[in-house]
Parts: sequence; structure tokens; C-alpha cells
Amino acid sequence: MSVKNNIVVAQSGGPTAVINSAVCGTIQQAMKSNKIGKIFGATNGILGILREELFDISAEKPEIIEALKQTPAAAIGSCRYKLKSLDESKTDYQRIIEVFKAHDIHYFFYSGGNDSMDTADKINKLAAQNGYELICMGIPKTIDNDLACTDHCPGYGSVAKYVAVSAMNAGKDTEALYTTDTCKILEVMGRNAGWIAAATGLARREAKDAPHLIYMPEAAFNFEKLVADVKEVYKEFGRVFIVAGEGLKDENGNYVTAERSNLGTDSFGHAQLGGVAEMLKAVIEKEVGIKTRFNKLGTCQRSAMHFASLTDVNEAYMCGATAVKHALEGLNGKMVTLIRNSNSPYRCSTGLAELSDVANGEKKVPAEYINKKENGVTQAMLDYVRPLVQGEAPIKMGWDGLPVYMRFERKPIEKKLKSYM
Repeated sequence: MSVKNNIVVAQSGGPTAVINSAVCGTIQQAMKSNKIGKIFGATNGILGILREELFDISAEKPEIIEALKQTPAAAIGSCRYKLKSLDESKTDYQRIIEVFKAHDIHYFFYSGGNDSMDTADKINKLAAQNGYELICMGIPKTIDNDLACTDHCPGYGSVAKYVAVSAMNAGKDTEALYTTDTCKILEVMGRNAGWIAAATGLARREAKDAPHLIYMPEAAFNFEKLVADVKEVYKEFGRVFIVAGEGLKDENGNYVTAERSNLGTDSFGHAQLGGVAEMLKAVIEKEVGIKTRFNKLGTCQRSAMHFASLTDVNEAYMCGATAVKHALEGLNGKMVTLIRNSNSPYRCSTGLAELSDVANGEKKVPAEYINKKENGVTQAMLDYVRPLVQGEAPIKMGWDGLPVYMRFERKPIEKKLKSYM
């Protein structure tokens, strides 16, 4: 490689409260190095590379880059574009290498989840096959906390904090109006893993506190058990608060909403889920006979910067900065991981995993974190998640009493290749 090589930073998948903090770490660490030339951002992830839609992050004002740590979602731009195998998507992969060559890009930093790590891994392998010098590093990102090889994922601590507080607040509402709004269901994200739902267990400091019941995809769900659980809680407290992950599955591993959902699949081939709360509400009102309401946090839960975990923000930044340090040392084809060194006091450091290992793995809530009745969590789960929600991320407030978020000026890089896509 030449003395100064350009890098490209991209984001993929669902936004989080701290994915921008991760790329801030990447950008600021790269700016400290005398081995880096230009720092490019790829607008909307891998699509930005395919379309040669790059902008010069190096030209952005330092205060704009610093403000990434206080801005939610994906400031560079994200996407859900699925690259298949090297054989099936060969032209796409070749195009990516062509764009890298055209702009002297020899470092690729991709912040995302399983599918993103798979994409980075395949690009890395094709570059090696073509004899093109390229270092690919993955930066973990997912609110679902389901990436293999890492203790937890940047983004999870903040969503855990948000949903736990949401359960506390909505639980107080139910407690105040239990004579009329007797039962409440809080539906949270989590297609195959129940980490987000499990985190709401933090809200239950006393037995009478919400949530009384927590259902996760890892435990087989059936409506007969739901009715029995609700009746038991209602008898004890006179009200019922339920948290349900969107991906609840029956004993055969099928989504309980599968037969009633016509939402299809997303671009990654994943089932589009929804309707769990409505289904539970209908069953409870019919079989138990108590009025039931439901809340859906939707995308609010993943980009709630106003209540992000400071621990999460700092660890995301650490992952981004560490990815650059390792890349400049010559390490390649890795994703930065988080290692829990101790729980009390909480200490965390970074490690490395092969991109291919992350791409082909999935971490679900272990059995020891789910109670014996499979309708709640254990102390071990609470001990796991509690350190991750500590601290409040600082937010710059505007004259109007609302947060101030950054936006890149986006000085475009001149295209050198023919249009694609």
C-alpha cells in the first residue's frame, strides 16, 4: 500500500441511538493517523458504494463530527440491501472493488449486524482473490443484541434503558387506572431474540411493579398458557402488565402471527412481523374478560437519543476507534467485540472475531436468563443487563427546549465510473 490510503465508512441495517458514536470513533481515530488520506462516507451503506455515492467526511467541520456522539440514527445513511453469495451477486461485488480502486480506497469499515458482517467478509475475500490490497473491519451494531462472539452489542444498552423506563411509565398508568384499563401490553422489537423484552425486567423492583409477564421468542408461546398466566396475575394484583417480543413463536418454531400477517419479508428475506399485541389483546379480552390496551414503541425505541445509556455511547465509540487501530496494525477480516472483564465493578474491553464467525452465528437469550414459568426473567438476566444502562448521554439542547442533532454537509466526491443500478 502507498503511504496515504483512503478509507470508506458505511452503516447498514436498522439505526440505533449510538451507531453514530461508533463511526465518530472511527473517523476521529483515522484523523489522528498519518497513514490515512481521505475519509469517505458511503451514502446509504453498501448502496452508496455500488452507486459511487461518496462524500468527503474529511472536509466536515470538527464540531460536526464530534456531534455524532449526540445524534441518533445513521448520519452517513443506512440501507437494507442484501448481497447474496459471490456467485449470485458477482457483478455487485466486482463493482464494489472497482469503486474502491477508482478512489484509492484500501480500508473498509462497516458498522452493522450479521448480514453486514457477511457482506464485509465476502468483499474482503473477493479483494484477496483479485489481488487488491484491502482491509475490512466490522463494527458491531444492533439493538437486538444477537450478534455472536461479543458479550453485548453497541445499541442494546440504550434500547434496554428506553424500554425499561417505558415499562415503568406505562405500568404506573395502568396502576392508576386499573379499574378501567385493567391490562396493558407493551410490544417491543426482537424478531428471533428476546434481549429487548428481557431488559424490561429491570423495571420490576417490587413484585407489584410492571411488567408482571414477559414473553420472549426463546420460550415456546401458546395462548392457553397466556390466559392462565393473566388470570393468576390478575387474581394477585388486580391488574396485569405484559411485555411481548414481536417475534413470539409457538412450540413448532413458527411465528404466532405468521398466519394472520400479510406483511411479507424485508430485503434480507426476514419475515416482517407485527400484530402480536393485537392478538394478545383479543385473546385476553375474550378469555379473561378484562379490558386490555396495548402500546407499540416501534422505531422510537431504537433511536431514543434523549435517554441513551452513557455506557453504550462510550462503548460504541471505543469499538469504532479500536477498529481503526487494528486495521492500521494490518489486522484484516475481523469484527471488534466487547468483552466483559467484570460485572461488579463493571469493566469492559475489546476483542476480535472473524467476520465469517459473526455472519454465521446468532446469540439468543440463554435458558438461565428465563424463569422456570417462561414468562419472565431471572436475576442473572438483570445482572447481565443492568451495567449496560448506566449513565445518561449528554445532549445539546436548543433554544426551543429540544435536542440539537448534527447533519453532514456532504461534499460529494466526483464519480469516476459509469452509472450503476
